[in-house]
Amino acid sequence: MKKIINYIKDSYNELVYKVSWPSRAELTSSAVIVMIASIIMSIVVWGVDLAFENVVKLFYSISL
Repeated sequence: MKKIINYIKDSYNELVYKVSWPSRAELTSSAVIVMIASIIMSIVVWGVDLAFENVVKLFYSISL
């Protein structure tokens, strides 16, 4: 039981004194970058999906 208590105390001390937390400005900046990257990736996936859809439609229209 003593090991568990020491582990919890050490974890708390590390989170409070050793971890460097980002500032609000850094956090906001990172969130904006993630949102922009997500939008770009979703547009790329949509484009690839549209291209494959057209290729499959063309393939099946020729083979019929």
